[in-house]
Amino acid sequence: MFFCRRLADRRVIGWVGFWIMGLAFAVDVCGEDSNRTNVVLVMADDMGWAQTGYYQHPILKTPHLDEMSRHSIRFDRFYAGAPVCSPTRASVLTGRNNDRTGTLSHGYPLRRQEVTIAQLLKKSGYTTGHFGKWHLNGLRGPGVPVLHTDSHHPGHFGFDQWISVTNFFDRDPIMSHRGSFVEYEGDSSEIVVDQALEFIDRQAKSDQPFLAVIWYGTPHSPFRADEADMEGFDDLDEASKNHYGELVAMDRSIGTLRQGLRDAGVADETILWFCSDNGGLPKITPSSTGPLRGNKGTIYEGGLLVPALLEWPNRVDQPHTLMTRSGTFDILPTILDALGMQDSQPDRPMDGISLMPMIEAAVAGEPIPARTKPLNFRHSGRLAVIDGDLKLLTTDIRKGNFELYDLANDLSETNDLFDSRPDDAKRLMEKLIQWNQSVQDSIAGMDYPEGRLLPGDPPSRFWNETPEYQPYIDQWRQRPEYGDWLAKRRSSK
Repeated sequence: MFFCRRLADRRVIGWVGFWIMGLAFAVDVCGEDSNRTNVVLVMADDMGWAQTGYYQHPILKTPHLDEMSRHSIRFDRFYAGAPVCSPTRASVLTGRNNDRTGTLSHGYPLRRQEVTIAQLLKKSGYTTGHFGKWHLNGLRGPGVPVLHTDSHHPGHFGFDQWISVTNFFDRDPIMSHRGSFVEYEGDSSEIVVDQALEFIDRQAKSDQPFLAVIWYGTPHSPFRADEADMEGFDDLDEASKNHYGELVAMDRSIGTLRQGLRDAGVADETILWFCSDNGGLPKITPSSTGPLRGNKGTIYEGGLLVPALLEWPNRVDQPHTLMTRSGTFDILPTILDALGMQDSQPDRPMDGISLMPMIEAAVAGEPIPARTKPLNFRHSGRLAVIDGDLKLLTTDIRKGNFELYDLANDLSETNDLFDSRPDDAKRLMEKLIQWNQSVQDSIAGMDYPEGRLLPGDPPSRFWNETPEYQPYIDQWRQRPEYGDWLAKRRSSK
């Protein structure tokens, strides 16, 4: 699989210290009720809606996701919270639109005043871990190990254990074990799953309920796949061949994760939820988004619609496909509902809803209830609202040009109905304007107990321009994931 070696850096704690810290962590049992449902949240990085075998992709085989789909709730109309990564990650952790949380775009930090799912579960006795891409601390550029001095590392948002990098990462990454740098060799997806399973095994042996958040760096560019994983893609261009090879490895790691949960004896009582952080990438052949319009970075369906599966053997004993529209902002309220937990700040505006009524109806073979709240999106001046099957959007709120689509009959968003259905357009515009004002209040900090924003959240910036990472730059120039990027950054100044 892979091996790891400690970097020669006196800032890094030694093997013995880390082993003692891990042992202390393993025996720390704080929950009163040890027989509770566990939660594993898995998210791909830039995987498109069409890129699964169960959607009949023309060349990509995903046997492990396909097998998972045969035991899961399959969400066929599931939306990322935003068309780029950091904002969607904020929506997963908070149940709120990204702009409410201060995560305006990629590389913007999550405000420390937000309440996360990790914090809520930790207060209820869960041990929590984050594994992989973080990208909520305001740092841009290819992923580097998260520093223990970082004011917005995962530990500040409720994660007891974290093995994390700032952004996308690829083969042979350097990762951070709560600030201690470790260098790995192997595929990045397999590495983070193996690290997560070590955490899961410890919690299973201690009868400790857990939350594990696994955020892949795959298949984000740059694409670097193992030769064996690119078999069958010989006719593709080099980027597409490596891109699909990365997805082959990621799918295999899903199989490793599911088997690991079974081996640990916790699969039946574990909610395993898989999705992607935004729509697929352009210039990938075959298309990453299939018939959908747009790609990552747009608020058309190709930028927002993503694959999603929820496996929960104790509650979902047969596969079900849900066509009801839902999204990543629904994850937190659904998990809280499933676990019978309460939000610590129930009065703050939430953009997600619990999907448990839909899941329970599907399992019982009953009619699926309609969604009770529209899906709203706001990112970089672009807004959209989806109410039922109607979608109203603007690609630039400053220009005020709106488009209206009937997604039930026009999945590719080719027929703009704004002029021909003025009543629907007016109704959705009123909803969108009202919601947008609520977001403006959130941006001003009115949601928080303090009624205002507290200082301390950093601006978005490149990590190579921060003093904290200067000691590592000369060493990292020799690494493929940083060398070319650092050279371009230097030449652009």
